[in-house]
Amino acid sequence: MNKSIRGTALTGTALALAVSSVLTACGGEGSSSTDTKSDGTASATPAVAVKDPLVATFDGGLYILDGESLKLAKTIDLPGFNRVNPAGDEDHVVVSSGSGFRVLDATDQALTDIEYKGAKPGHVVRHAGKTVLFTDGTGKVNVFDPTALSSGKKPEGRTYTSAEPHHGVAIELADGKLVSTLGTEEKRTGALVLDKNNQEVARNEDCPGVHGEAAAKNEAIGIGCEDGILIYKDGKFTKIDAPDDYGRIGNQAGSDASPILLGDYKTDPEAELERPTRISLIDTDKKKLRLVDLGASYSFRSLGRGPHGEALVLGTDGALHVIDQNTGKIEKKIPAVGKWQEPLDWQQPRPTLFVRGHVAYVSEPSKKVLHAIDLEKGKKITSVTLPESTNELSGVVPGH
Repeated sequence: MNKSIRGTALTGTALALAVSSVLTACGGEGSSSTDTKSDGTASATPAVAVKDPLVATFDGGLYILDGESLKLAKTIDLPGFNRVNPAGDEDHVVVSSGSGFRVLDATDQALTDIEYKGAKPGHVVRHAGKTVLFTDGTGKVNVFDPTALSSGKKPEGRTYTSAEPHHGVAIELADGKLVSTLGTEEKRTGALVLDKNNQEVARNEDCPGVHGEAAAKNEAIGIGCEDGILIYKDGKFTKIDAPDDYGRIGNQAGSDASPILLGDYKTDPEAELERPTRISLIDTDKKKLRLVDLGASYSFRSLGRGPHGEALVLGTDGALHVIDQNTGKIEKKIPAVGKWQEPLDWQQPRPTLFVRGHVAYVSEPSKKVLHAIDLEKGKKITSVTLPESTNELSGVVPGH
């Protein structure tokens, strides 16, 4: 299949899935590791291209699945705890492994030779046609055009190294400015903005415990704090305070269709693991924050956005909560998985949400199952049983 002429519209996926019957593919049907080397790279045996691939991690490797049928196309052995994020084009996914960020050609089902080495690979951010990698162990930021990955060579791109390594995040804006977090291994305090020449043009250090980012409509960038959220828009920072002294917004989900960001919300700094039931909706235009109680807890892998900007939260009650981002009203609860509880260890599997177009993909590790849900119809359209319980879930998301 010629990658350059494949369509990238994802709404067609939902239509195709809607007319298919529920699929339960058992065991290793369609899977194979025999044509991969021990490091996951391709051998001489060519693979049949996968359409709109999904990638799920399991203990010891990666599953690559067809985005329409959910058929397991390939199993790649990759030891250790791995994380996955869209690379930003129609073929690739970024895998965070022990050695750094590695680029997986999910369409052709093989790890490429493209790697950004460094200890503790962290956040992967896509915005305005650029993908930004933040390596926590070095503080290094790598920015590249994801469409250049098709060459098979590491794209030339911008780099920046933070003053000190920390668990951070960065995002490049459409005008070339770079927003990047400030901090050390012990303390994170805020964010700064750099011009195209990496010269500082703005800074705000009123964001204790800074964590996570998301972009809203009109390029409003939200960065989470332990007492609210920091917004960078139109060249300046604005702090939106939480209603509680400690009101942590550490994970956010944005949408180009809405000025409102979806965030988590935690209020107990002493908790070994807080299981919050409220989420935050942050209006980046009006600079206001609204809290919504779901009646069920959720995890950091529960947040997503629908095609119209609607807020999506996968609750421990097993439902996918669909929330009107403008009013905070819970419009519907779509049955997704069985009831579950978030594990204490953040690296342990739990139901995970990945949204692409009009389809929400939800994993159910306790049953080794992956579901596809049509967001418009509010019902499951197909499911697949996998050989092992999955942990993280992602896929290709072209054109951002």
